[in-house]
Order: sequence, then structure tokens, then C-alpha cells
Amino acid sequence: MTIDPGLRRVVLQTLLASFGGRTRAGDGIGAGRGKGAFTAPQWAVDLVSEGLAGYCLFGYNISTPEQLASLTAELRAARSDVLLSLDEEGGDVTRLYHRTGSPYPGNAALGAVGDFGLTRRIYQAIGQDLRAAGVNLNLAPTVDVNVATDNPIIGTRSFGADPVQVAAHAAAAVVGLQSTGVAACAKHFPGHGATVEDSHLGLPTVDIAEALLRSRELPPFATATAADAKSIMTAHIRVPSVTGDLPATFSRRVLQDLLRTEWGYAGVIVTDALEMAGAASAAGGIEKAAVLALAAGSDLLCIGADVDLDLIERIAAEIAAAVGDGRLALARLEDAAARNAELAAWTQGSFPTEIEPDLGYAAAARAIRVEGSLDEIVNPLVVQLVSGHSIAEGPVPWGLAPHLAAGAEHLVADPADSSAASLLAKAGDRPIVIVGRHIHRTPAAVQLTETLAAGHPIAVVDMGWPAAWRPAGARAFMNTFGASRANSRAAAAALHLA
Repeated sequence: MTIDPGLRRVVLQTLLASFGGRTRAGDGIGAGRGKGAFTAPQWAVDLVSEGLAGYCLFGYNISTPEQLASLTAELRAARSDVLLSLDEEGGDVTRLYHRTGSPYPGNAALGAVGDFGLTRRIYQAIGQDLRAAGVNLNLAPTVDVNVATDNPIIGTRSFGADPVQVAAHAAAAVVGLQSTGVAACAKHFPGHGATVEDSHLGLPTVDIAEALLRSRELPPFATATAADAKSIMTAHIRVPSVTGDLPATFSRRVLQDLLRTEWGYAGVIVTDALEMAGAASAAGGIEKAAVLALAAGSDLLCIGADVDLDLIERIAAEIAAAVGDGRLALARLEDAAARNAELAAWTQGSFPTEIEPDLGYAAAARAIRVEGSLDEIVNPLVVQLVSGHSIAEGPVPWGLAPHLAAGAEHLVADPADSSAASLLAKAGDRPIVIVGRHIHRTPAAVQLTETLAAGHPIAVVDMGWPAAWRPAGARAFMNTFGASRANSRAAAAALHLA
């Protein structure tokens, strides 16, 4: 359909698109995932000139911080206040450092340290890195209260399970990040921490009373808004007591009645990626999800990673059609565009650029917790267990190998294909250090570790969210509360292997 040019510009001002990634058949644009879209296609630059709010950048857009700075400058040449965003949480979720791992510990490690001043400094450092690379909107911090030990998508991205402590860290993170001129985005409202399903793959349900939601999930978001978080991200989850059958992203009661009216929040409401099953499937497609999210009160529509010009134009056409047929009020659309413009204008201010060197490694060392004794763990065989990753994390390098001193022996083992006997033969008289992520979630990893611990000196380094499981007989159990490069280096140092 042909859209009125004025209306089209307003619609574009609500879209946070992307480019590159999986190439759609026959589109002739973009780069295959893994090959890298390190410069912007011409259509992406043109859309910025035509009013597009901005872009969310992913790992396939980034090779180095210097290359990212060049890419963002290319887009900013089309319009200086374009919003350029990514997910840079530190810890296990990093885009800027996805090829090496983050030099900062993530939220779980910061929560374990419990120093709110340190959290502020870490997020200030992250903001300085992003500002130097031309990014002005960070889709962080994650302020979900992680009360589900086996939460498949939050876990170490959370500051912890105590709402009061998470709330204090949330405020510190927002203040630190925004002191650099990079807008914060507290996520995932109204709280993704009690889920055992990934909203990328389905629509999780948190079936709790509204009173519990208010006392447990909501305090960190209330604190983040009080700290003037420039944006809040919606969660594609159902909380039947307040959202009914809809995900929160489509719930006026959550976004308008609670966040806007009750709390008086005036910042930008950003959707989580609309391509996620929790939104797209619930709405009957990304285009319809965009209309429902705007109507419910969202301002900035994050489309997702698998985006091309055709999809953006289809979304724009659907939103324009919704204005025409009454599904979406023009005033609501204009309000969303105005909020996004106000956020973009804020990012154009002047902010300090001082950098605090090596902050992340020292912070990660403070987070390490060791049960038992490492006295027997001398000259060990280091065995890293193969582990998957969440969609949010992606395949980021992790583990002790890059940080081990010369002569230290390291191998990678798939617990499903490795026998305790073969590892014992390899180790000989030396102790073994087992390194894994969420080891307790994989039966084969549990069995392998427990078999080794039953008759051989071992230490276990778990780089995931803490759980109750401990292998009987292990000499020591270490938790790093994350698997970033900073966490890994700190663990190697604690084992006297660096």
C-alpha cells in the first residue's frame, strides 16, 4: 500500500530495526550470519534519513570496537541523533566483545559482591566503551529478580533473588551508565525472573498473585524509574493476574495503567524483539505485534535480528493501516514518536569520557566464592565441559584456557562422550579441575563429575547461576557467577593457574 509520506515518517520514528544476519531468500542484501555486516547497506542509511528511530546492532555487525565506531559514524552521518543500540550487559551477554568475552563481570557477580558503588563504576565503564563506539542506547541492565534456579534465559544476567538488593543494583547501574550519555533500558518489565521457559521460543507464564508481583518482581523497576532510567523494556510473558491471556508487551494495564499512570513514568517504553515467539506467535505475526504493542503503550518497537527492508516496510504499512481503520489512534502513534525523539535529543548532550582501566578483572575476583580447600589442587589437568548457551548470550568464548600459564594442561570434553576412566588416565597422579556452566542441569555432566570426585582429588568451577548441587568428595567447589573473560581470568588466578 502507498502510505502518506507524513504518516510514514511518524511510523518510522517508532521502529528500532536491524540489518544483516540471516539473508532472506532472493533479497540480495545483508550478510549471512557469521560473515559479518560490518558496513550498513544503502537502504539502512536511507531509512535513517527518512526518519527511522534507529537500529539494534548484533554480533554479526561487529568485529572490533573500532569497526563499530566506523559503522555508527556511517549511520550518524545520515542523521546525528539516530538511536544506535545493542545488548551490552557485561558478563555473559556482550555484543561489543562477543569475539573475546566481556572484560566485565555480569550482574550475578556484581550481586554477589554487593557493592553498589562498584556496580555503578562497572556500568559507567561499559557506557564509556559504548559511547566511544558510537552507541547511545544500551538495552541493559537486566533487573529481573531471578527466583527460578533453572531459569533458561535470565540466570547470571540477574543481580540476584532478593528484590531489595536487585533494586539497589538496578539504580546504581542506571546512574553509572547514563552518566556517560548512554541511555539505560531496564528490562524485562514486569519481571522475567520466575520463568522456566524462554520467551524467544514460547510465551512463558508467571502465575502469581498481583500482590507477589508487586513485592517481588516490581521493586527493581520502580527503583530504576526513580533513578530516571531513560527507557524500560517490556517482557513477552504472561502474568494472568494483571495481563490476562496477553503478554505484558500487549497489556495496557501493565504499560499504561501501572507504568504510566500509577508510577508516572515519562520515559520510552521499548519492546523486546517482536520476532520472538512470545510476541509474534501471540499476535499472529510481527506486523500485528507491532500494532498491538503501540496500542498498549509501547513507544519504540525492537523488531529483532532477522530483519530486511521488506519486513520494515510491511510493518510500517500495517501500522499505517491500523491508524486508518481505528485499531491504533494517531495520537498514540505521535506520542510514541515524540518520546523517542526526546530520548534521541538527550543522547546529544556532553558527557565525561574518563576510563578506569582493568576495573572488570578486579571486580570479578571479588565475586569468586570457594567452598572447601584448593590446597591439593596443584598442577592439575583442567577439563572444560562442553556447554550450550542461551539465545540472548550467543556463542561467546568462555573458560580458563586463554588465561592459563604456560605448561598448564587444558582440554575440552563433551560429558556425553567422555568417560571418567579416560580423564583419569590423562590426569595420572595430578588433580583435575572441572570447569562448566550450570553443571547440575546436564545429567551426563553431573554423573561424570561425581564419578571423578568419588576417588580422585578434583575441584569444580561452575560459571553459571548458583545451585544447591555439590559432588560428594570434591575437594573444592568454586562459583564465579558468570563466564565472561573477566570471570574466567579471575578463576584462573584463584586456582593459581594464571
